[in-house]
Amino acid sequence: MSRGAHALLLVVAAGCGGAGDAREQGPAEAATGGPDPPVEVEDLLLVTIDTLRWDAVGFLGDREGVTPKLDRLAAQGVVFPFAHAHNVVTLPSHANILTGRLPYQHGVRDNQGFRLPATVPTLAEALRAAGFATAAVVAAYPLDARFGLDRGFDLYDDRIAGEPGAAGRPLERAGTEVVARGLAWWREHEGGRRFLWVHLFEPHAPYEPPEPWASRFADEPYLGEVAAADAYLAPLLDEVTAEGASTLVAVTSDHGEALGDHGEVSHGLFAYEATLRVPLLLWAPGLEAGRREVPARHVDLAPTLLAGAGVAPPPGLAGRPLLGSPEGEEPVSYFESLTPTFDRGWAPLRGVLVDREKYVDLPIRELYDLGADPREQTNLLPAAAERARALAGRLPPESAWPPSRGEVSAEVERSLRALGYLGGSAATKEEYGPEDDPKRLVALDRKVHELIDLYHHGRLDEAAAVGREVLARRPDMGVAAYYLAQAELEAGRTDEALRVMETTYREGTATPALVRQLGLTLSETGRFEPAVQVLRRAAESGDPEDLNAFGLVLSEAGDQEAAEEVLHDVFAVDERNPEAWQTLALVALRQSRWEEARTRAERALDLNPGLGLAWSYLGSARFNLGEQPEALAAWQQAVELDPTDFDALYNIGLVAPELGDPETGRAALQRFLAEAPRDRYAADLEEVRRRLAALEGG
Repeated sequence: MSRGAHALLLVVAAGCGGAGDAREQGPAEAATGGPDPPVEVEDLLLVTIDTLRWDAVGFLGDREGVTPKLDRLAAQGVVFPFAHAHNVVTLPSHANILTGRLPYQHGVRDNQGFRLPATVPTLAEALRAAGFATAAVVAAYPLDARFGLDRGFDLYDDRIAGEPGAAGRPLERAGTEVVARGLAWWREHEGGRRFLWVHLFEPHAPYEPPEPWASRFADEPYLGEVAAADAYLAPLLDEVTAEGASTLVAVTSDHGEALGDHGEVSHGLFAYEATLRVPLLLWAPGLEAGRREVPARHVDLAPTLLAGAGVAPPPGLAGRPLLGSPEGEEPVSYFESLTPTFDRGWAPLRGVLVDREKYVDLPIRELYDLGADPREQTNLLPAAAERARALAGRLPPESAWPPSRGEVSAEVERSLRALGYLGGSAATKEEYGPEDDPKRLVALDRKVHELIDLYHHGRLDEAAAVGREVLARRPDMGVAAYYLAQAELEAGRTDEALRVMETTYREGTATPALVRQLGLTLSETGRFEPAVQVLRRAAESGDPEDLNAFGLVLSEAGDQEAAEEVLHDVFAVDERNPEAWQTLALVALRQSRWEEARTRAERALDLNPGLGLAWSYLGSARFNLGEQPEALAAWQQAVELDPTDFDALYNIGLVAPELGDPETGRAALQRFLAEAPRDRYAADLEEVRRRLAALEGG
């Protein structure tokens, strides 16, 4: 064997599956049993496709022609039709996959406010210690390195242009770019053992597939994005599975998408099969193809990949290898959905899946027999109360929400306190009743999605009206307060936005994003002392976004030394944080340290060329260094990225005529005069009028 390949005997036992409808069963190939032939595995590839329903792929559902590449791979590999996630949102689900631990074990319980603790070992760390080159290429901001999943990777490519943390759509990049970068790394590291993880954000909402899939799936744009993701993966999968390759490939999704099932619009609310069940397939040369009806879980992937690499697993893994002879009883699959608790104030959802029995622990409890009822149409409670009690007893006590202080790491405890938990705030309820059950609030959830959609489409007055309607019914819904405040801010109603944010903050139901926005808005309106107080407390979480906001407000308040200290604290958590470099450039500008400001702005843009403010600060630094043409180019880039950057627009209007381009200057000044907020730029408007008159007179 070349390159130190490990021979691995892959033995798979066929399990007994429950009955299901024809669509659940998918293609009719028989499950196989008995030992597979020896397989030499040198390399590992993990592919995660965000928000991919289990039945949206041809090899599991009835979607012929949607995923031809994955279907061909599945026909040559091992498919696990009954595979499940443990969370229904992106960050904790990937933490489960990459650590082999359950969410209450590693501490990442939601997309917001959490970072994987440094004490939790990862799959990549184990493989790198065993001599593997390791790389990850991720497609969306929820998996940014700042959340801690980068540990163990030689390359963690999360370079996504744009401003994070805003109320806009999630920052993402196309699967074509992700696959191209991943494939380039794979080829560069030929000759040694490799572990590559690639993450595609298609088919996450909004569903906007490019052509030819947009036309082909005009009535089902979600499937159009699924088809696009399948096509994007083809070059990578072709190479890693080519003749002579020695790669163990694992393909799954982090969670599914409801698409209206049980009234849910997207994902994160419930844990029905539409969002909890995931596609999962494994491919390796020499592996006997077939379907394995045994239950499979995300926490089983890390031990499976480690076994395939011949690497001893770290202690404490919750899963077991999927390839081999399973030992002991069928595993219990724990799952949870806590996002509604964090941003809506609703009851936390926990549950267990034991073979085909599924128990959901909510104020209104649920029990399903997935073998007889795969679409969960018949809740067997209260008739099967005894069986439900037995399954409830399988819930791990340490998974209870909120956790006790002694049951979480110091890092996670800081996160929970920043989110309003463990601190006795109104965000924590000692007891949740039927009125807090998401099933009774699903119509309100649809209202929240309507609010967000209206906001994204710029229909600000309508969005504000829906936001007020939601908060009138549930004042504790922090996510609704956040988007209402954003709509009011963008509509120019700053006082109303502050009223919403201050009320929500005072009542202890503010989301982390709302707290940051409150601090920033207070600062923008000159209320520096309360802004500093709000963000000082938020920054105790150690979250880079909170630290960045705190540093910016300190700078606005005139304390540049304190701002610099706080912003450098960001790098202890996220050493490649571009927003911290961006704000450090502003701090240097305010101290007339032009060379340092230029260097810092360039560093920010090297990490994220989509940061409009960094371009604006770079322009100011270059101008003060006597580099006027370069300054003008930087300001023009800033305005292209953010048309509301009126500071850059003003500077273009002043500098372009001096460089012999009066038309560019005139156009910039005219836009400034027409669009700049009167309250903020009142002192500048008369100067702009004077310069325009001079240009037109000249």
